[in-house]
Amino acid sequence: MEIYNLLSKESIVSCLHVTSKKQLLQEISMHAAKICGKNERTIFDILLERERLGTTGIGRGVAIPHGKLPDLDQLYGVFVKLKQPIDFESMDDEAVDLIFLLLAPE
Repeated sequence: MEIYNLLSKESIVSCLHVTSKKQLLQEISMHAAKICGKNERTIFDILLERERLGTTGIGRGVAIPHGKLPDLDQLYGVFVKLKQPIDFESMDDEAVDLIFLLLAPE
């Protein structure tokens, strides 16, 4: 699968202003819900649960939060460029400003 199959104009968000990891996950869950038609709170809870296992901040300002949703029919992606970097508890301790959310079928 090519990345252009995961992203549409609606799934790209630039200059998003958030101040925390939790707020980012809430905002990105809202955008993902609009795209995939699933419940925003369900998406947020799955992302939060995944972050509790370990950070998805992979370093160099990038995070890849992800999760699996029941009854999802395909892969969905959301790309976000933050207005200001935030602490994401990344592996290299650098703040994050590029986020790629990936949702997959269970």
